[in-house]
Amino acid sequence: MSQKLKDQSLSSEVQAAALGSRVVTGPHVTTSDVSDFDERIRRTLNAAWEKKALDLTVLDLRGIASFTDFFVIATGTNRRQVQAISDEVVDQLKRSGTRAARVEGYQTAEWILVDYGDFVVHVFDENARRFYDLERLWREARRIDVAPPGPEISDRKSEITDQPERDGPRSLTDL
Repeated sequence: MSQKLKDQSLSSEVQAAALGSRVVTGPHVTTSDVSDFDERIRRTLNAAWEKKALDLTVLDLRGIASFTDFFVIATGTNRRQVQAISDEVVDQLKRSGTRAARVEGYQTAEWILVDYGDFVVHVFDENARRFYDLERLWREARRIDVAPPGPEISDRKSEITDQPERDGPRSLTDL
């Protein structure tokens, strides 16, 4: 690779970091179908969606890391939500017979790590996720951005407006 091309790619990464955004490198797949994942990872994703986690990503580390196969990465908007997401993941997996080997970072809730051995769940607040940027650090991994199940937002809006009128006022402006 020429030096000029290296400088250009570096400068785009530096620019993106300065703006607080992530640069997508390496194999990247976007999907809303999680049926290819192990049942425990599907439960983890569903638990995170139930608590309104943002920016769910799975990194496939098989072949590049010896300590685990997958990272599941989620973001919460505040300390309470970050804790709620990790609590729901732990609870749902425990009900299905899978216990976490360890949980770290719960009290500060900037970055909660839940270790299940062959996969690790990382729940970040927004600033910590941007700062640590695991997707960039593990850019050689296959990255799967996962969308929540169900209809798209525009479809949901039409479902809401297509509902029949209820008896009585729906809001104070309807009085």
